[in-house]
Amino acid sequence: MRTLIILTFLAVLVMAATCYESRESMESHEHYYPFINRRRANDFIQADTRLGAITQERIRERTKAPHERQREMCEDYYPCELYAYRHGYAAAYKHYFGRRRTK
Repeated sequence: MRTLIILTFLAVLVMAATCYESRESMESHEHYYPFINRRRANDFIQADTRLGAITQERIRERTKAPHERQREMCEDYYPCELYAYRHGYAAAYKHYFGRRRTK
């Protein structure tokens, strides 16, 4: 009987030590309502700015400068790329693609 009382007392002490909620945890507003509304969640992201940046990037991809298109064509063709390392992309493009061959 004595051991049963001691074990019960120890169980109550263990339960009190592990289940104790401090005042600090009660101060948090998340304790009562863990979710925040959509407006507060998205305050740090400006949707218009982000969409505008994506749109500008897509426009820039479609309308590339002529020298950038020439450089990309030269990068895709390995001999032109090797030539460009020694003489530059403008000279390499002119050497490989400047004169059009028609048959």
